[in-house]
Amino acid sequence: MGKRGEVWFLLQMALFAIIFFAPQATCFACPPWLKAVGLAILAAGGMLGTWGMLALGRNLTPFPKPIEGGQMVTHGPYRFVRHPIYAGLIFGTLGWALFRANLLGLALAVLLFIFFDFKSRREEQWLRDAYPDYQAYQQRVHKLVPWVY
Repeated sequence: MGKRGEVWFLLQMALFAIIFFAPQATCFACPPWLKAVGLAILAAGGMLGTWGMLALGRNLTPFPKPIEGGQMVTHGPYRFVRHPIYAGLIFGTLGWALFRANLLGLALAVLLFIFFDFKSRREEQWLRDAYPDYQAYQQRVHKLVPWVY
């Protein structure tokens, strides 16, 4: 999967392209308030992901392997979820699918969740190797869904 996880990054970009270009598969029986809920989830996902990037600061990398000489980040959104950027992308995709009442989009949001769950497993192996305190942090903080999973 590459020395820094380059293949994970390429798979992620391919999945985003599929999500972006997916055809509309509208749910005709969906209630009108669903758009508002979707928009709220989309906005919350965007804020969570952005907050995660800002909190990482110079530790931010597109690859799952932590940068050499980096520091373990546990402040900001990392107090609530170990992977707030991934969580933000998942929630954003889910919100977008609900906003568009797109059944295919909902399925792709689930696929994105599964992808990030697998990607984060590899990433967390590297994080445990790089930061001795990471295993204790894993015990305290949920992985992808704050307060849930």
